[in-house]
Amino acid sequence: MSLKQQASTGTEVDERLAALVTNANAVRAIASAVEGTLGPKGLDTMLVDKFGEVVITNDGVTILTMMEANHPAARMLINIAKAQQEEIGDGTTTATVMAGAMVGAGVEQVARGVPVARVIEGIRAGVKRGLEVMMQKARPVADLDDPLIYQVALVAGRGHEDIAALVVQAARMIGRDKLLDRAFRFSDTVMAEEGADNQVFMGVIVNKEPMNRQMPRELTDAGVLVIDDALEPEEIEEEALATEAGFARYMELQDQFRENIQKIIDLQVGLVLADRGVHDVAEEMLTDAGIMVVQRVANKELRRVAEHTGARMIKRTGLKKDLEQIKRCLGRCRRVFHDEKLEQVWIQEGAGKPMATVLVGAATAEVVGERERIAKDAASAVQAAVKGGVVPGGGALELAVAREVEKVRASMRGMTAYGVDCVVEALKRPLAQIVANAGFNPLEKIGDVMAAQVETGNDALAVDCDTGQVADMYELGVVDPVLVKTYAFKAAGEIAEAILRIDTIIKKREDREVNPKQATDL
Repeated sequence: MSLKQQASTGTEVDERLAALVTNANAVRAIASAVEGTLGPKGLDTMLVDKFGEVVITNDGVTILTMMEANHPAARMLINIAKAQQEEIGDGTTTATVMAGAMVGAGVEQVARGVPVARVIEGIRAGVKRGLEVMMQKARPVADLDDPLIYQVALVAGRGHEDIAALVVQAARMIGRDKLLDRAFRFSDTVMAEEGADNQVFMGVIVNKEPMNRQMPRELTDAGVLVIDDALEPEEIEEEALATEAGFARYMELQDQFRENIQKIIDLQVGLVLADRGVHDVAEEMLTDAGIMVVQRVANKELRRVAEHTGARMIKRTGLKKDLEQIKRCLGRCRRVFHDEKLEQVWIQEGAGKPMATVLVGAATAEVVGERERIAKDAASAVQAAVKGGVVPGGGALELAVAREVEKVRASMRGMTAYGVDCVVEALKRPLAQIVANAGFNPLEKIGDVMAAQVETGNDALAVDCDTGQVADMYELGVVDPVLVKTYAFKAAGEIAEAILRIDTIIKKREDREVNPKQATDL
């Protein structure tokens, strides 16, 4: 009797597995929402909100984060997918599909009478062995001129050659050492704009305009002051203003503020960036001095500008220091340019750390978001490939790992082996889905690939989605970063274990405020 039949007849088994079946169904529903996007022949998903706004994408994490999901197990899966995106930047669809398959197989085993504890034990053993094999099969990337880097960007960039070329060019500008920096996210250097030309340049972009049109449009060899604060006089309480001493203090602060602004002018600063607002007096004085001022700049952009120009971010109170001390906080860049069409300020060739920006052009506003997501995925994949190396894509690696994990099953006693079967099933799922999306029979093609891998000893074999024939993924240029694969596989195992361990679902009581009268009555 299947789980659906059990649910309809209300048998004792269904009562015992009620929470497990409910959670498993939610996870599989989420997996089914993204599995159609997997592979080169994957299709797009349309997301529509209550106002009729439409987003069309085949980016897994975008679908997961924008779709409506109320079930707690579904939200658990979505949160882990978000964590993968934050950590690695790619592979969320693979993680979700494998998690759905692993949970589904686990529930079936439990329904057959295998204890949950044994299934979880087997999943842990299978995942552990699988991760070891994946890392063993990784091929290191020699340097940023390695052709594999472009192939990684092309696969993650869903075949967009222009985006792949931009990302690789930017990676070479930034350099290997910067890409290996744990604090640096290559994807943060990517942005897309309607009407822009595809380009990569050494510098950063601030998505704000100068405060007024009287400020210079372009600067060369400019000093840069980055203020992580408002450029305004220190405030004084309104009650204090009503007193003579308070008003005198107010006038003193105003004079002090003008002196501070004059220091900026005396230092011949060309560009001032402020985290918050800029006072009218400061705007007027700095405009008259020919200084470009940009206010309310995002903190992330401020940090990037400071790093690229070599500036040290200061608070407004830092302007009280003498000129020599303030001068040491300034950064420099070769060129500052206000792009009126894109409503941005470009800061190029700073004196600090190398920082490339990837600007992806889009013909219409509707495709800007998707082009940016594609480019960010490509950038994340390139950085992951530099860190950990690459493996064959197209489901080839997972199938080869599945054969190794099956060997673990043979060495296990008791029912733990059934948990290993769940891992093997999950590892076969990516290739099965890629093949199905390409219009071929998954069962037939998985059999063909497994036989070919065993016969030739080549673990890079999978299915060419154009011809349906078994082919070497390295020769086709279908490669993925090993870190994307390992993180997705590990995440799938964690999701499966967490879902299978839930035995009961209980609704929490709502905390209600008790007013004093009710408390007295109690």
